[in-house]
Amino acid sequence: MRTVIGVDIGTQGTKAALFSERGETLAQAFCPSELHRPKPGVVEEDPERQVRSVRQTIRSCIKKAGVDAASIKGIGIDGQMAGVIGINAAGRHVTHYDSWLDTRCAPYIAQMERKAGDEIVRKAGCPPSFNHGPKILWWMHERKTVYRTIASFVQPGAYAAMRLCGLDASRAFIDTTYLHFSGFADNRAARWDADLCQAFRLDPAKLAAVVAPNALVGELTPAMARACGAKAGTPVVAGCGDTAASFLAAGAVREGVCVDVAGTASVFAGTTRTFAPDTESRTLGCGRSAVPGLWHPYAYINGGGMNLEWFRALLAEGGGGKRRKALSLDRLDALAARVDLREEVPLFAPHLGGRVCPSQPGLRGAWTGLSWSHTAAHLYRAVLESVALEYAIYGKLLVNLYGRTAIQKLHVTGGGDRSAVWNAIKADAQQIPVGLVERTEGAPLGSALVAGYGVGLFSDLSATARKWIRIRKAVRPRKAMAAYYVSRLVKYEEMLALLEKGQ
Repeated sequence: MRTVIGVDIGTQGTKAALFSERGETLAQAFCPSELHRPKPGVVEEDPERQVRSVRQTIRSCIKKAGVDAASIKGIGIDGQMAGVIGINAAGRHVTHYDSWLDTRCAPYIAQMERKAGDEIVRKAGCPPSFNHGPKILWWMHERKTVYRTIASFVQPGAYAAMRLCGLDASRAFIDTTYLHFSGFADNRAARWDADLCQAFRLDPAKLAAVVAPNALVGELTPAMARACGAKAGTPVVAGCGDTAASFLAAGAVREGVCVDVAGTASVFAGTTRTFAPDTESRTLGCGRSAVPGLWHPYAYINGGGMNLEWFRALLAEGGGGKRRKALSLDRLDALAARVDLREEVPLFAPHLGGRVCPSQPGLRGAWTGLSWSHTAAHLYRAVLESVALEYAIYGKLLVNLYGRTAIQKLHVTGGGDRSAVWNAIKADAQQIPVGLVERTEGAPLGSALVAGYGVGLFSDLSATARKWIRIRKAVRPRKAMAAYYVSRLVKYEEMLALLEKGQ
């Protein structure tokens, strides 16, 4: 038997999974994260704890599966994409992991926008946000002493791979799926942009080498192999960003396949053959796919899936300190499915933490169009519809940039894929079939595919992904609902415009 391991360093924790070369899941493991929030706006993680979690989950998978360590032909690691770790010449961290949730770099987002905002979108594919560029500038200007010791900036997936392989900063790397978050890249050319670096007086030597996701970056050292329960010399590939790994695991390997990651955040992505930055609306970021030659234009609702649990908990709150028994999400789905759409259903703005795509940080959540006849079922249906309507905005932008072939079907993955009424709303709102991804391994599956491709187990990443991943029977859109959602979308966009104006 020949096997591969995929590891995902996520915000909630590190997940690993061990697969046979035929795609059978042999074992999975999880280790929770430990986020530090010492001050408002500060979110950090210990990079060495992340490395330990990688070792622990790899070791657990090998032990659970009972496979010979020699059967493992490759390891791929993906990770959180928008944060940074500063490392010294020896390849050890000299900063904490500056998380994508950390907001201290906000002034440098504004600075990058003023100096070169349009150029950054045009070249890198994504506006400055709480991502690499502003974070690097924060360390440059706010922590000058530490900054002088930084030889390179990397992300958690790369740092873990470097530590497992004993690499120093001369072999620091960033794979191409992260470049849209960098602020300093020419994404089309897969290289750093000298003009952008010069504009912000950034020494390009502090930027890691750009490599392909399937590039072999090293081999497990004897000490790290013992800690992982693996064999010394096991190849490690560069891997990719966690979002790119999730899209691959959802079967987004052909043009026109869109993905809905129905998790804590609600992520909507297209799959295209060309890079077309959204310079006009600045809503869609455009990142490289893990599959050579493909791109993923995507946007997301921060906390879109979290809103469901928030509403469920809200209903359970009682007066006088009492608390009612919370309705299950299945029960709320059933109530929402019975809402008579001949009535006027309220609209909901899902941006309780501010709108991210496009950047409207002051915009907040709201219901509009309420009347005394409305019930919890109406309000909950509006919460579900808000994600579908936001996705419809993203879908229109995709069509404008890439043509109608860019949006042919939608693959849903994540916890929200179990909601039949939500999937039906999504299908009706965009008039495309919604298929459910059968596999639940998520990003580790994508990273394992990249690992197998990198070490030569598979000659065609796209073809192998299609063999490994099955999509359940699609939910078909109801043509009779097309006009209804066209009208709803107009009202939804008007609502968002008024909320933005009044913030």
